[in-house]
Amino acid sequence: MQALLEGQLPGRCVAVFSDRPEAAGLATAAGYGIPAKVIDHRAFANRDAFDLALTDEIENYTPQLVLLAGFMRILGEAFVMRFSGRMLNIHPSLLPAFPGLKTHAQALAAGVETHGCTVHFVTPALDGGPMIAQTAVPVLPDDTEASLAARVLAEEHRLYPRVARWVLADQVRLIEGRVKCTVPADSLHPPLHHLACNS
Repeated sequence: MQALLEGQLPGRCVAVFSDRPEAAGLATAAGYGIPAKVIDHRAFANRDAFDLALTDEIENYTPQLVLLAGFMRILGEAFVMRFSGRMLNIHPSLLPAFPGLKTHAQALAAGVETHGCTVHFVTPALDGGPMIAQTAVPVLPDDTEASLAARVLAEEHRLYPRVARWVLADQVRLIEGRVKCTVPADSLHPPLHHLACNS
């Protein structure tokens, strides 16, 4: 989240929400003068009630884009469809490989030579929305979960603001379930592992 706030995006962050009162991002947002609110999932009887409350809070700010950053709760279909085409997530693997949790452990157990991160549009399918871009890192022979995670996180901090900037500038859009882009060539440096755009 801090990387997004520091990313000089073509717009302004209007609010930060967390489902955990102890989330460090709340204090970070407050330090930037951004309204930071807690919607504690434990205060709701079920996921639908939580999703509805979160939807109402977000809609109060009429955002152009909703960026998930370290938000570890699965969101229901109604919530996801409400923000379809304007909600992004970053996942610490080269999707479709290793969806879900413990991606670095999965990568090491699988013996892959390359790992990385993916920014995608959010759909009801967990970590299954249309992919926008990926960056990769090598998996080294002496890697641990911690060392691999640190290298991937550094790439996440570079990739996510970059893709968010494209979406806010209307250079990347989701149209009929396909990613369409008009990203200028000079925006593609440093090179990406993969840019998933359809003409």
